[in-house]
Amino acid sequence: MGQADTIAAIATGMTQSGIGIIRISGTDSILIADRIFKPYRENRSLQQAKSHTIHYGTIVEQGAVIDEVLVAVMRAPATYTREDTVEINCHGGVLVMKKVLAAVIHAGARMAEPGEFTKRAFLNGRIDLSQAEAVIDVIHAQNEFALQSSVNQLKGTLSVKIRQLREQLLDEIAFIEAALDDPEHISLEGYPERLSAHVKTIRAALKKSLDLFENGRIRKEGIKTVILGRPNAGKSSLLNVLMQEDRAIVTEIAGTTRDTLEEQVRLGTVSLRLVDTAGIRSTEDVVEKIGIKKAMEQAEQADLILYVADSSEPLDENDAEIMQAIAGKQAIVLLNKSDLEPVTTEEMLRARIPDKQILTVSAKEETGISQLETAIEALFGDGKIRWNEADGITNIRHKLAMEEADGSLAEVENSIAAGMPEDFFSIDLMRAYEVLGTIVGERVEEDVVEQIFSKFCMGK
Repeated sequence: MGQADTIAAIATGMTQSGIGIIRISGTDSILIADRIFKPYRENRSLQQAKSHTIHYGTIVEQGAVIDEVLVAVMRAPATYTREDTVEINCHGGVLVMKKVLAAVIHAGARMAEPGEFTKRAFLNGRIDLSQAEAVIDVIHAQNEFALQSSVNQLKGTLSVKIRQLREQLLDEIAFIEAALDDPEHISLEGYPERLSAHVKTIRAALKKSLDLFENGRIRKEGIKTVILGRPNAGKSSLLNVLMQEDRAIVTEIAGTTRDTLEEQVRLGTVSLRLVDTAGIRSTEDVVEKIGIKKAMEQAEQADLILYVADSSEPLDENDAEIMQAIAGKQAIVLLNKSDLEPVTTEEMLRARIPDKQILTVSAKEETGISQLETAIEALFGDGKIRWNEADGITNIRHKLAMEEADGSLAEVENSIAAGMPEDFFSIDLMRAYEVLGTIVGERVEEDVVEQIFSKFCMGK
């Protein structure tokens, strides 16, 4: 399914760096590169070059040298896209990369669309759709666990599992069709019971992956950790301490934080998506009210809440509202400002919320932070988040497809229990087979494919 035209883009970031790479892929990629490449100490063109060789020379357009480069020639099908591919390694200045790319475009290529190189790898059968999605996950990985999960998917661990399940379903479909076509030689006696056992096995495999979705999501994105508290309790100061930089504005003026602020931070062995929020209090300020509403919405969606209480002030109705919000949620209470004379104590808090862990900290003096790190690791690192779980999925598209397939298999079990004819089994088995196929890119809608690849950067 090779594409007719040849595409090009800058494959490295648009920043000043030592090396920049302009990638070209398509039928005419070597010819196009040859038009603008002048080799040193070679009298032959790139079109005569062997595959996977590197050539030293300059990029020249209209007689003017643009840059000194190394050009890698890679011939199909042993390339990322399974098309002839050329990578021009030039100096990494933004201007020089743009000028080299412009020369490539003038020589006959067109600008690649976002993700088009990976899209061609998918269309040409080098990777399936789940592996293509893993490419973007590798690029966006924020922690080593997310990276390992994405690399495993890129290797094809999910693809292998889905294909095995689909093969089992196809075997059952083929048997039913064959038996219905040739009842004299293929008996369906006792088959519903055998099919029921097989369906239960397949559903158990799907359930295992679905049960681990939340685990995989946290592993990929980090633990969504929302910081709640009254105004001036020290929420933003805590964020700055955990970030080890002045990321949030800190003042003595109540209500300074009016919107949510999200940052990624590594704490020990876990990764947190920290969300600083507006202080919870009764107010007539319209903008502040919106910020407080957002804070409560974020708390509803949180994996972990850090409730920051001010030890230098008595508890009030705002603290009571926060305590109600964290009821039934995974939360750690931080009694902040331990460097000041205490008015609120651990005992007072424990009497109100006995089921929550309470730590005494000082964001100003940066004390108690190591205890917080230990507490979070105990909550999420001690078996609750299985970092090395290979069967987990992290992609919501995969989750929805598995849920739909599981629903179809549940219908098969209902049909068996109701004593329905075997051709009813085949309809729902085929539906499960097709839905699972969308995970790896078989029978997937074109708009879904376009949406996936639109998330990629230009040179990938």
